[in-house]
Amino acid sequence: MTAPVLTFFNNKGGVGKTSLVYHLAWMFSELDRRVLAVDLDPQANLTAAFLPEEIVERLWRDDSGEKTDTMAQCIAPLAQVGDIRQPNLQHLSDTLSLIPGDLALSGFEDLLSAEWPNCLGSRNMYRPFRVVTAFWQVLQWGAERCDADIILVDVGPSLGAINRSALIATDFVVVPLGADLFSRQGLRNLGPTLRRWRDEWNKRVTNWNEPEFPLPKGSMEPLGYLIQQHGVRLSRPVRAYDRWAKRMPAEYARSVLEESPADVAPNAESDANCIATIKHYRSLVPLGQDARKPIFKLSPADGAIGSHAVAAAEAFKDFKELADEIARRFDRRTSA
Repeated sequence: MTAPVLTFFNNKGGVGKTSLVYHLAWMFSELDRRVLAVDLDPQANLTAAFLPEEIVERLWRDDSGEKTDTMAQCIAPLAQVGDIRQPNLQHLSDTLSLIPGDLALSGFEDLLSAEWPNCLGSRNMYRPFRVVTAFWQVLQWGAERCDADIILVDVGPSLGAINRSALIATDFVVVPLGADLFSRQGLRNLGPTLRRWRDEWNKRVTNWNEPEFPLPKGSMEPLGYLIQQHGVRLSRPVRAYDRWAKRMPAEYARSVLEESPADVAPNAESDANCIATIKHYRSLVPLGQDARKPIFKLSPADGAIGSHAVAAAEAFKDFKELADEIARRFDRRTSA
C-alpha cells in the first residue's frame, strides 16, 4: 500500500509555503503520525530549515557518484544508463524523516521535459515512464523505509517539468496564498495547469497497456487553500488584506475547482474550501530559525520567555488545529 502524498503548491512564491511544510511535518509527528518530508524545490529551502549547513554540505558532496542522500542523487543514474536508487533518509525524530533537496535537481528539468512526450510513444515505454515517475518511486521507497503514513512535499513556484513530475506523484494539493493580486493570479494559473497535467498523465497511463512497475495515480486532488495573514497592524495594509482575502473563495472555486462562484462564501473564514488563515508570528520566526526548531517547540533556553513563551504556546494550538483539519480532510477522502 502506498503512502498518500500531500504537496503544498502555488504558482506564486513568497506565501510561506516552505515554513508551512516544515511546521506541519513537525506537528504531524507530534500527533503520532509517521511523516516523510520531501524537498523537491531546487532551491532546497526546506532542507536548510531542517538541517545545519555543515550537514547539508556533507550531503551535497558527491565525490563517488554513488551517494543517495538527496533526491537529485537518487535519480542521477537516469541521466546516463542507470536506474533510480533507494534514498538514504535523514531521521529527524522517531516519527519524522526527510529526503533532502539539492540545487543539482534543477539539472533534471531538460530530461523530464524530453521524456514526457515519449510516454505517448508506441515502444520502449520503460525508460520514459521510469524518468517521469522517478520522484514518486523514490518517495514511496522512502516511505517504506521509515514506515511513513503521510508524505509532505515542498515544491518551488514554477510550472515546469520538475513540478509536473512532482504533481503526478501527488494525491492531494494544498494551496498556500497571500491576500494579494499575485496570489489571485497564481490561482488562475494553477487550476488549469493541474487539470491539464492530470488529463495528460491519464492519457499516458492509458497508453502503456502493461506497465512493468507501479505508476502513480496522479490524482492532484485539491484539498483546500490557506491564507497567510498580513503582519502589519496599519489601516492600509489591513484593508488591502481584507479586500483581497474576500476575493479568494470565488477565485478558488472558479479557477481550481471549475465551480460557479455565485454561491461561495463572502469571505475566507466562512468558506469550506479554506482550511485556515495562518497568523503572522513575527519575532517568533527568527527565534525558531536560530534554534532550528518549529516555533511551537521554542523553550526559555531558546529565548522564548514572557510574551514569546505565550505566543509559542498559542502557535502549538494553532498548528495542532491546522494539522487536525488537514488530516481530517485527507483521511476522509482516502477512506471514501
